[in-house]
Amino acid sequence: MSRGADSAAVTSRALRAPARERAGRRTRALLLAGALPLASGACFATRADVRVLQQDIQTVRTERLRSDSARAAQLDRIAAQLASVTDTLRALAVRSTRFQGDARDALRGLGEQLIQVQELTGQSQRRIQELRASLEQRVEAQAQAVAGDSAAAAAAAAGPGPNQLYQIALDQYRRGSFASARTAFADLLTRFPTADVAADAQFYVAESLAGERNAAAADTAYAALVTRYPQSPRAATALYKRARARQQARRAADARAMYEELLRRFPKSDEAELAREALRELRGAAGRS
Repeated sequence: MSRGADSAAVTSRALRAPARERAGRRTRALLLAGALPLASGACFATRADVRVLQQDIQTVRTERLRSDSARAAQLDRIAAQLASVTDTLRALAVRSTRFQGDARDALRGLGEQLIQVQELTGQSQRRIQELRASLEQRVEAQAQAVAGDSAAAAAAAAGPGPNQLYQIALDQYRRGSFASARTAFADLLTRFPTADVAADAQFYVAESLAGERNAAAADTAYAALVTRYPQSPRAATALYKRARARQQARRAADARAMYEELLRRFPKSDEAELAREALRELRGAAGRS
């Protein structure tokens, strides 16, 4: 009885096992069927994201290209403006150079006119000297006419006065007799060192030496004029001639020092403006070198 019951139980379990297996297979199939759509949906979402990302990248590239084009156009405009400004500056530089040249020529012309005025003034002074010399000659003639006056006779024996000597020496200088003129001027300076014409005599001593191409001796004579007669208008002229000679000899430092001394000592003289122009020339030459 029990044996029969056991065999019936075994038979029942054997029948139920295939049924459970079949149910498990159906469950796995259903799960797989449900997972496949989910997996395929996940795949579709990733592709869409990639397309969106690609579109974004393309948009960024397009905007970047557009920005680069705008920047390039802006740079071209700036380059064109810079070129225009450069051309303008170049034109202004040319005009400035021309203006400086014209101004330099005008100043040089003014300097020459001042020299001409000085020459006219000198002619007036020469006329005054001639009158003084004539007056001295008359005084001398009157002294010689008075025979009983021993003092007058002694004055007559002393020779011509400073104005006569100056006129005699100046006549020699004008004729180009530099040595004779220099001797007469030196005699005047020895006999009448404080006369009104002493500074002019010293000036023409230097000029006669310059006329003989003796530059070193002329420079010494000009220097003596500046030292002995600093209040004379000839002092500024002498100092300018010394500075000019050094500039022509390419001794720029010495010339600059003398021009500056002229401006310091004789700022209101006619030669002061010539000295300022010469200093500008020296600075320009130094800048170009």
